[in-house]
Amino acid sequence: MRTDKQERRKQPISACIDAALERYFHDLDGHQPADLYRMVLHEVEQPLLKAVLDYTRGNQSKASEILGINRSTLRKKLEIYNLNN
Repeated sequence: MRTDKQERRKQPISACIDAALERYFHDLDGHQPADLYRMVLHEVEQPLLKAVLDYTRGNQSKASEILGINRSTLRKKLEIYNLNN
């Protein structure tokens, strides 16, 4: 018998984002969203950076390689999200 937690692990990240956006639009209750693209990127990028840094134990060279971005770009993003330790 599968638990909900096991079932969620098999869902792609996009399914989680779909569900979150569906809730977001529902909760707007008729109000018009603004700057949605920036908001979603901010909401996804920050935990992504943190998770990769945790995975690499803070090694920014490895993290930038995993993310497929330049180290200086990673450093800039870490500064934006105040994740530079």
